[in-house]
Amino acid sequence: MPHGSTLDLAQIADPLRATPELRRQLIDCWIAVTNSGGAAGFPFPPVRDDEVAPVADQLVGRLHPQQSRLITARFDGVLAGWVILSRDPYRLVGHWGTVNHLQTHPAFRGRGVGSALVRDLQRIARDELELEQLHLAARGGEGLEDFYGRLG
Repeated sequence: MPHGSTLDLAQIADPLRATPELRRQLIDCWIAVTNSGGAAGFPFPPVRDDEVAPVADQLVGRLHPQQSRLITARFDGVLAGWVILSRDPYRLVGHWGTVNHLQTHPAFRGRGVGSALVRDLQRIARDELELEQLHLAARGGEGLEDFYGRLG
């Protein structure tokens, strides 16, 4: 991808808006991230399509305007990264959200994709879902603590 391309961020809150093309790109990104050593939810790489596809389908199937959002980042229509934001399902902590599966495709690393996704997620959490706290689900010891720390 040319480095002059503009990053486009979008969110999906309805499983019916997740096209077959997007589904395929999510799965391909997840496989690429995991198989390049990323801590993306599968502890024993390498992973294959038949392992990742059902998990991706579950995530997309749980999307809901008030409960869960998929935020995507694209360069020229190509998926560069994605993240899931979910509201806590329990009433007492319904003002909390959880950040899961932040991923940047290896071909797009170093271009600010992860930072842009987190900033957009923070805006959506605050302005649209009215969440007061975000909790990060991440595997420790992967060298990402500074990245997440800079983003708050």
